[in-house]
Amino acid sequence: MARRKRPGKVYLIGAGPGHPKLITLRAIECLQEADVVVYDHLANQKFLQYAKKRCEIVYAGKTGVHHTLHQEEINRILVEQASAGRTVARLKGGDPLLYGRGGEEAEEMGRRGIPFEIVPGVPAALAAAAYAGIPLTHRHHASTVAFVTGHEGTGKGGPPVDWERLAAGAGTLVIYMGVGNLEENVRKLLAHGRAPETPAALVRWASTPDQVTVTGTLADIAPRARRAGLKAPAVMIVGPVVGLRPTLAWAERLPLFGRRIVLTRFREEGGRFARDLERAGAEVYYLPAIRIAPPADFEAVDRAIDRLASFHWLIFTSANGVRGFLDRLLARGRDARALHGLKICTVGTATAQVLHERGLHADLIPAEFHGEGIAAALVKQAGVRGRRILLPRAEQAREILPQSLRRAGAEVAAVPVYRNEVPRIDPHDLEEILVSRRAHLIVFTSPSNFRNLLAAAEEHGLRERLQGIRIACIGPVTAKAVRSAGLAVDLQPEVSTLEALAAAILQFFGGRGMVEGVTEEVPS
Repeated sequence: MARRKRPGKVYLIGAGPGHPKLITLRAIECLQEADVVVYDHLANQKFLQYAKKRCEIVYAGKTGVHHTLHQEEINRILVEQASAGRTVARLKGGDPLLYGRGGEEAEEMGRRGIPFEIVPGVPAALAAAAYAGIPLTHRHHASTVAFVTGHEGTGKGGPPVDWERLAAGAGTLVIYMGVGNLEENVRKLLAHGRAPETPAALVRWASTPDQVTVTGTLADIAPRARRAGLKAPAVMIVGPVVGLRPTLAWAERLPLFGRRIVLTRFREEGGRFARDLERAGAEVYYLPAIRIAPPADFEAVDRAIDRLASFHWLIFTSANGVRGFLDRLLARGRDARALHGLKICTVGTATAQVLHERGLHADLIPAEFHGEGIAAALVKQAGVRGRRILLPRAEQAREILPQSLRRAGAEVAAVPVYRNEVPRIDPHDLEEILVSRRAHLIVFTSPSNFRNLLAAAEEHGLRERLQGIRIACIGPVTAKAVRSAGLAVDLQPEVSTLEALAAAILQFFGGRGMVEGVTEEVPS
């Protein structure tokens, strides 16, 4: 008798309100385990990065009037995939059990005998209130809160919304899907006794760069929303607590609120620079245009390691050079003691910091962070004639530094310790940035980053779309590469460090909060 195949499992996951860091750790674990991801319109596509490379992705987005897949089709997909023994991640915006139809999907799995797990998420209403600076409850203003749908579906089996009790009974009223029937819902609240002067707010795309908040009173919130051109999805909040927003609105006051900034490196390389931008309110996108890999062979660096005692100076021009060289030193059975007697020079404070993390200190950090500046500083401060200098660097690197040192009388061994590879750049990601103009700024930290991205844009016929995109460059060498391609550089810090670049970005955008949202405050 044939053995019946055991079913897989369905994870009904709340993805949160849309902010890429407001998804739970458990949700990420489930996404990493999944063979199939079925995701909604309100679930941030960034979450798909956690899925396995060969995971099947199914878009099941639904808006008020447009359905990519109807609920019955979604249920069928979940059942079929799980019945085939696959692990399915059903990714839903907000929380799956709060106006997300997760209860219906869980019922279907239960009826079919398919194992499932419900993974809670941050509900859209809680995020809308928090990011708009509106406490849903407050000791002096509201002790109760009620959640209600502003758009009742046809054919629902439960009782209708009791607007009379809601109008009179809830200190704070939160209305999901609050835009489509805004005027009718306001009319019902006023008809059942809610005062026209009651503060009200509408929050669209809470916690994302597209967040818009419109505030007013029940008497005028509908015309204010019309003037602002507010569309779904939005959550409506009604009650005295909305009056606290002028004091508590924190997110929209962040200096980079509403800004999308693209880094042309991998997420794990974003480090402190990315964190600083995010803390200032920006949403950071990653469009990696370069990958660091080991050199084709280690012969040259191994020869140098074998005669380390013969060198006087060790120069690192990048953090990758530090990592590549010291990793190879350890792989050869040596450690930092082998560098005894060597003077170390680093290009920039970021490279010096990576060196410091490895237990070493730089003896010289030139004021100018490029090849010419390093050579000049060494010649002036240390003298290089007759000195032997080891320069661990990329396989393909500019020759200005070793040539300048040799002209000054030094003996230079330039050895490759890493190489730059060109990763595949997803054309969809390129279109998001270059065609849809989703980004406000794209950051280049090396000429290679720029040239690789430019080549990808040309491959997909998008080169002209680079015109008009704001560009930031870490330093003059990178800026020269951008300008040589006929593009404008909008932003370049005076000092070529990531810290200076982050500060320059803040200054460039003027340090202004509330840059994207409509902020019609409650009249005082």
